[in-house]
Amino acid sequence: MNGKYAETVDLCAFIEKSPTQFHAVRNMEKELQENGFCRLEEKERWNIVKGGSYYVTRNSSALIAFRVPEEDFNGYSLVSAHTDSPAFKIKTDPEVTVSGLYTTLNTEVYGGLLMAPWFDRPLSIAGRVYVKTDSGIKETLVDFDRDAVLIPSLAIHMNRKVNEENGYKAQKDMLPLFAEGIQKGTFRRILAEEANCSEENLLEYELYLYPRTRHSIWGAENEFFSAPRIDDLMCAYTAFKAILNAESHNSMPLIALFDNEETGSGTKQGALSDFLPTTIERISYVLGHDAEEKAMKAASSFMISADNCHALHPNYMEKCDITNRARMNGGVAIKFSAAQKYTTDAQSASYLRALMDENGIPYQYFANHSDIPGGSTLGNLSAQKLSIPTVDIGAAQLAMHSPYETAGVRDTEALSRLFTVFLSR
Repeated sequence: MNGKYAETVDLCAFIEKSPTQFHAVRNMEKELQENGFCRLEEKERWNIVKGGSYYVTRNSSALIAFRVPEEDFNGYSLVSAHTDSPAFKIKTDPEVTVSGLYTTLNTEVYGGLLMAPWFDRPLSIAGRVYVKTDSGIKETLVDFDRDAVLIPSLAIHMNRKVNEENGYKAQKDMLPLFAEGIQKGTFRRILAEEANCSEENLLEYELYLYPRTRHSIWGAENEFFSAPRIDDLMCAYTAFKAILNAESHNSMPLIALFDNEETGSGTKQGALSDFLPTTIERISYVLGHDAEEKAMKAASSFMISADNCHALHPNYMEKCDITNRARMNGGVAIKFSAAQKYTTDAQSASYLRALMDENGIPYQYFANHSDIPGGSTLGNLSAQKLSIPTVDIGAAQLAMHSPYETAGVRDTEALSRLFTVFLSR
């Protein structure tokens, strides 16, 4: 199975060691460095040379990587995706005592998640903390990496209409059980142990619950796989792997992996920030491009905005468009929206179709049901800061924004092939 579905197996292994966007970026950084990419710091001057490979991060949760061609180039070949996924975020001072018998953790919702699948499954805690040291404030990533908490369901005997009513309240129904009895201060003590510091030196943190359920490749012919955070690490990871071996010719291959897409992208590390345009501006400046050359290269650039879409659900066919239905294992889904929720137009779709036809990459079309508007994604947001031709694509998946999502194994390969070919053109 590993050889037949190598891309999916690699993706699932990456997901399992990347419980948060911070861990995903750190793991990518390590592999980039192993493949000869040099780290650039936003606070320092950049030394960029032709033929070099570079990356830069922001907030430890967004990453841009690129390769500089040996010769002058016409424009940029960009792939954008995002590193974050919906989850429950732990609030500051989180311990809640319940009748002196239990301690739960106070949480809030990050992104538009499905609440029901979070019940009755082992959960852990991961994220980043800031620690006071002799040399200043230090960021440390933590992962409890054990079954730490659980959100228990209310028994059906106590709510006979539970299967008819799904009105879960985040502040009441979704607090995870942490400990028996009154355990005020225990969470901070355990967190300090995980961060390898004293409680006195532990400052602030950003921590999320994540499911402990391992990935599964399943189906009559092992054609499906299920895992946490398929949206959007399936696109982010395959784009990341593609940049490692991209061959730069007359365009510069670049990937931009943003954070906070699930909450609107309006942060310093989101698609609406200046992260991507500032990076391109600095590349142009260091390489000596004048204002007209920069404009010419932008006009000659192309972006693939990669974020998964909804697959046709076998039990809810009426929720899908009547002709543009994407299915798992149907190939790369080209996404259209008259309301410009997706940036695809006839021009960008034609270019992408020709590229995939030329390379034998399977593809299909996706549009939302006209009476059920879908959410926006990276393309139309980043276009507000960097206006270049863009096409929105993704893989079709089920149970989007569940803690355990499902997609097709062959679509991982299709995405990988597309990004590899595109970034090397």
